[in-house]
Amino acid sequence: MGYEELAPPSSLRGSVACLWRRTASAGDSSALVLPDGCVDLIWEQGRGAFLAGPDTGPMPATVPAATIMMGVRLRPGAGGPLLGMPLDPLRNLRVDLSDLRPDAARRLPDDLPPAEALHRLVTISGGFAEERPPDPAMLAAVRWLDDPHTQVHDLSGRLDIGDRQLRRRFTAAVGYGPKTMHRVLRFRRFLDLLDSTGGLGELAVRAGYVDQAHLSRETVALAGLPPAVLARTVKARP
Repeated sequence: MGYEELAPPSSLRGSVACLWRRTASAGDSSALVLPDGCVDLIWEQGRGAFLAGPDTGPMPATVPAATIMMGVRLRPGAGGPLLGMPLDPLRNLRVDLSDLRPDAARRLPDDLPPAEALHRLVTISGGFAEERPPDPAMLAAVRWLDDPHTQVHDLSGRLDIGDRQLRRRFTAAVGYGPKTMHRVLRFRRFLDLLDSTGGLGELAVRAGYVDQAHLSRETVALAGLPPAVLARTVKARP
């Protein structure tokens, strides 16, 4: 399965992490989608547009042969405001865009040329961002949570927002609470370190885990695999 990421337009970089294209190889192609804190607006050839995420565990995905998918990956914390709805009811789901924003879904029929589908996804995302820009406080919260030295209980003090209000706003924007986001971002740091030198114990500490046992528990929870198997699986991907 071929996969390519593209930089978003400069006007969308505050809200969009990347644009992407995926093409299934011969025969049905299966992929394991791992939590990343993001939600994706996706157009699939023969299906149309849908929303993916936010995920808190591994999500298997099977795409028919030669199917092309185009996506806009929204930054953690940007999805809820842009879509104009809290994301927690959509956790771990794949939902047709027609059920959420039918006006946008009508502009993304399943028979578009792929390049045009991506162009429309970008245009629609830009319109969403103009209508309802991300909450700067929640974007700042995500950045702080991505620091290995950040403690979740310090977050409300850093932002000068009460604990209850912080959790409500964060969950609506992201799809789950700060503690889960902290775990997901730490897990992504571990994945990013897999190409570097060092054993699993060393990589675990560098990513922000207490030790290798802590890493093992978290990779099983978030990826469904122990760390050594997960590392082999990720490195084997094209």
